[in-house]
Order: sequence, then C-alpha cells, then structure tokens
Amino acid sequence: MTAVRAWAPEAEHVLLECAGTRTPMARQDGGWWRLDGAALAHGVDYAFHVDGNGPFPDPRSPWQPNGVHRPSRWVDHQTFEWSDQGWRAPPLAAAVIIEIHVGTFTAAGTFEAVIDRLDHLAELGVTHLELMPVQEFPGDRGWGYDGVNLFAPHHAYGGPDGLKRLVDACHRRGLAVLLDVVYNHLGPDGNYLGQFGPYFTDAYSTPWGEAVNLDRAHSDEVRRFFIDNALMWLRDYHFDGLRIDAVHAIIDTSAVHLLEALSAEVKGLESRTGRSFVLIAESDLNDPRLIRPVEIGGYGLDAQWNEDFHHALHAVLTGESNGYYADFGSLEHLARVLTRGFAYDGVYSRYRRRTHGRPATDVPGRRFVGCLQNHDQVGNRATGERSSHLLSPALLKVGAALVLTSPFVPMLFQGEEWAASSPFLYFTDHQDPELAEAVRTGRREEFAAFGWDPESIPDPQAADSFYRSRLDWDERMRDPHAGILDWHRSLIRLRRSHPAFADDCLDRLQVAVDEDRRCIALLRSGMVTACNMGTVPQTLTLPPEVADLELRLCSAPGIELRGTTLRLPGECAAILA
Repeated sequence: MTAVRAWAPEAEHVLLECAGTRTPMARQDGGWWRLDGAALAHGVDYAFHVDGNGPFPDPRSPWQPNGVHRPSRWVDHQTFEWSDQGWRAPPLAAAVIIEIHVGTFTAAGTFEAVIDRLDHLAELGVTHLELMPVQEFPGDRGWGYDGVNLFAPHHAYGGPDGLKRLVDACHRRGLAVLLDVVYNHLGPDGNYLGQFGPYFTDAYSTPWGEAVNLDRAHSDEVRRFFIDNALMWLRDYHFDGLRIDAVHAIIDTSAVHLLEALSAEVKGLESRTGRSFVLIAESDLNDPRLIRPVEIGGYGLDAQWNEDFHHALHAVLTGESNGYYADFGSLEHLARVLTRGFAYDGVYSRYRRRTHGRPATDVPGRRFVGCLQNHDQVGNRATGERSSHLLSPALLKVGAALVLTSPFVPMLFQGEEWAASSPFLYFTDHQDPELAEAVRTGRREEFAAFGWDPESIPDPQAADSFYRSRLDWDERMRDPHAGILDWHRSLIRLRRSHPAFADDCLDRLQVAVDEDRRCIALLRSGMVTACNMGTVPQTLTLPPEVADLELRLCSAPGIELRGTTLRLPGECAAILA
C-alpha cells in the first residue's frame, strides 16, 4: 500500500483507476491531489481521470509497458539489486565519450543487447557512454526527441529494469553513463500533460508549438517536474550525468533560470550520495554563461557541445558550404575555435546575418565537447550520410586526430570508430496518419534550406529507414574499417596516457595554419599534431622548441622527420611527442 499524488491545480476532481476500481483523490495544497493507502505495488497498472476525462497515464509515469496511450505501471525502485557500490565516474576532463542510439546500436535494439557490446567500448578506450533519449515516445522506433513520458524508459528497449541492468553493467566495466534529456518540448502524440495542468504556455512560440511553462502562473510545479525528472535519472537509475537537449529553446525569464536551479539541485544530490554528476548542454548560442560558475554569473553547468568546432572541422574536411556551413570553411575558423573556444564569439555571422556569440577565452577546454560526428549532424542530412560517406579513409584519420588531440572533451558517434557504412537516418513510428504526413512534409521543407532534393529524402515512417540505420558489427573486422578502428584505438590510448592532455588551457595552445597548402599544426605542452588535408605532400617547418620530439603516431607511410622539418604525405596526420 502506498501514497499516490498527481498535480492538477485547476481540476475539480481527480480519480485513481486501478484494478477496475476508480477511487476519488483528496485535494492538497499547491494544486496536488493525493490518495493514501492505494493498492499500488511494483508492477501494478494504474491511470488517472481528471474532471470526467481519461483514463490518462501518470504525468510522472515510471513505466509505460504498452505505449504512450495506455495505463502506467507502478515501479518500486528499491526492488532492483545494484552491484555498483563504490562506483566513481572518471572526471569529465579525462573523458572520451561515445554517443549511441539504443535501437540501432545492435540488431536486437535493446538495453540488454547493448551490454553485449560493452567490451568493445572498453577495449576502444572510451570512458563515457552517452545514450540518446530513452524516455517513452510513440511507437516502437524513433530518435526519442518526441518523448512524452519523461520518467519512463522506453518499452521497446526493455523498460526500467533493462535500463538499470545496462547502467550496472557499464559501471562493472569502468564505463560512466550519460543520458540525453529533452526539457525544451514534448512530443505531440501521447502528450497528456495539458489534461492535468498548465504545463505549457502560449506566451511564447516554439518550433514544436506552445512553450513549456517555466515562468508563468503555476510554473513552480512545472519547473519541479523537470528538476525531479533529472534527479530521478541520477538517483534511481545511477546515471553519471545528463546531456540536456537544445537549451537555447528553453524559454525562461525567471531570475533564476531553470538550468541554474537544476545545477544547484544536482550539486545537492552529490552531497547526499557522495557521487559526482555532470550536466552537459547543447546550445547554439555560443554563450559561455552556461558553463561558467554560478558565483560569477553563470549557470554552473559542466560543459556544452561545441557546435563551432564540429562545423569548422566538417567544413574544412568536406568543403561543404551550404546552410550554416556558410560561416565556416577556412582553417583559420578551426584555429580560432581551438584557441578561443568559439569561432563566433561576438563577430558577424553571414549565415545568421547578425553578430553572434561572446568571448570564451577564459573557459578551459574541458568545458567543451568536440566531435566530427553526432546524431544531429549525421541524421539531419538528407540521406543520413556519415563522414565515412563524405571523406576518404585518409581524411577520416585526419579528422579523428584533430578531435582526439584537441583541448576539448572528445566524442564519437556509434560506429564512427570503424567508419561504419550504415547511414543514420531520421525515423519515426507515429500511428497518427496526419502527424506522420506532417513529419514527412516538415523534413522536406527543412532540407530545402540546404539545397538537397526533397524527393531524395527517405520516408521517416518507413521501417526500412530504421533498419538501414543499424550498425553492421561484422564489418569492423574488415579493411578499411579495421584500419580506422586501430587508428582510433591508438589515438585514444595516447590521449589517456600522455601528460600533455592534462593541459586544456586554450591560451597555451598554439595553432599554425597554411590555407594555401591546407596544413594545420597544433602545439601544446611538448606535443605537436600536424595535419595535411591536401592531396599533395607538404614540408612543414616546426618551431625550434620541438626539435627533440619523436614521431609517436602517423596515419600513413612516407612521413619524414628531420630535426624541425616534417614532410607529410597528402591527407595525413602525424603526432609528435
């Protein structure tokens, strides 16, 4: 027997339905309704009726075993037996992250199946596994960014216990686990929050409709909803941190922004549990306020995805200049990111047609996550092309060298470590025909801005779009995939062992570029990363202070080092230490 609560501040009456019986709940202060002694135990289904409407799933449903439109199932988190007592996550400053989508990471597409591949990740040398959203979303397949039951692990992946077993298994192998959470919007299908209370407001408009109500009437409990959600993942599922999606779309004019409040509450959880947690934001604002300490006016988050680094690296390697890549394309842009944190830090953006960003030169590299690929930058292409579809194997190695020897926290996307041949497409499983068609139309219109042929875009609703995105694990043993995998292993091993990587002060990193010869060299703490992105060999003259360095890694044969003279073949990277 237990107490059940639901927040419905404007309701006249709320009923709990369980085992075929509807029982009135009592009104409490603050818009809450409560029923003591409810016959709910682990595994029992229940739902709510609000003012004669329903049944609706619990807004804080811990489990939706039959999808977003069906009753909730009660979960007692104390029934799971953890084996990770004493676990402590590696610090983010020493991290190598890999981002995965549970549904396409393996053929089975479940939490349990991911466990079978953890040895590969441990041998690769990654320290943190980042899961794309696993909160309950409509249908059986999707990216997860249209979740509606934010407290419930997706039924098709294995539900609450499956997720706990995955996190527990990761910790046994020395892997920390991060979860992608979405607090800027909820999906439209199965979203019953509005039936309970003012979770949304029409005071602002967003690409997804009404904004989440974080600063209007009744917003205190809405803010509590999201903060409690974050704390639950960290406390009850033992996650080591959260990646917070598109924080630039979180509209909050409160004196204390939701992100600052969340950061403070997570620090409180650290003191109660003795564990350390990290909060990583995705933002395209180029505003270091997110990752500065609260004491100097920041929000106190630990890191943010560095979009400028991805765009600058992608543009110089591929030559693409459409969409937001119009702001990039020169090695100077890449050098600017590496030494200043952002390329656009208060300078004019041609793509945005306005000044963008603010300086971040005082922010250490460990506050930024840098990558060559992620789910957005692959999956939001017309046909889901990875870098392995756009670049030669040689240039892939150059890109990997720059990511894994940068001053930032490096991140890979599933299969990137072996140049996976499978695309990563956008896929959905909406049961509402009108919503399905709206998604198809929206994708075509979005891609028109990049100059891509709308007719070439795979149907997101087609099951084949999902199946084609699954990794082929067998190919990693064959060339050229095996060679790319060995290169990543070597780079990660060097990164985790060489003391130069302990220095992430951007103002101590020297970067020299030669636009005409397409060469770039990074120098810090007795280590040089030299890259030739052109197709013809080039000879570089290194600074006198690195005359005693030795060649540690090279991506191609034919490299010659004589004193301070380094000869690089075309499309080649060399690391001296």
